[in-house]
Amino acid sequence: MTIKRLFDLIFSAAGLVVLSPLLLAIAVFILADSSGPIFFRQVRVGRQGRPFCIFKFRTMVVNAESKGHQITAGNDLRITRSGGLLRRYKLDELPQLLNVLIGDMSLVGPRPEVPRYVDMFQNEYREILAVKPGITDYAAMEFRDEEAILNNYSDPEEGYIKEVLPRKLELYRKYIRNRGLWTDIKLIIMTLRRIL
Repeated sequence: MTIKRLFDLIFSAAGLVVLSPLLLAIAVFILADSSGPIFFRQVRVGRQGRPFCIFKFRTMVVNAESKGHQITAGNDLRITRSGGLLRRYKLDELPQLLNVLIGDMSLVGPRPEVPRYVDMFQNEYREILAVKPGITDYAAMEFRDEEAILNNYSDPEEGYIKEVLPRKLELYRKYIRNRGLWTDIKLIIMTLRRIL
């Protein structure tokens, strides 16, 4: 077992225990606000191109993916009232601690993408998919307000494909070149500061 994996196991397990009252409160909030499941699961591409299901708190109406794009702009009508609040503070991402505990993800690493966009950038993703995806990284910091950024495009998906995702790919490569335990700790601290 590597130091990184041990680090992930300890802190994801501790995070789930410490945050359990908050996780329960969010679950009740979602159920009270709209009909449907508490969690949203979506196939993402993991290390070495292996698909896995990412966990998030549901922030949109049921079957939202069949009613629009896989990306979301801030004014998307599919977002529920509770979902808007959860997205603003990134609380919908907390269930990904389960993905870290299972081993599909790491606390820090390139954000996992849906197969559709990975297929569009196969050459660029060869290097990126050599490492385990993560909850946070440099791209997550720069694009913390991604939905607001995508609102500036007449076609949010086109903006994502042509401008946002290429920039994310640069930042993923930056993490890979500089990855290490101290880089991970720095990025976790930066992420917590941004959220708080």
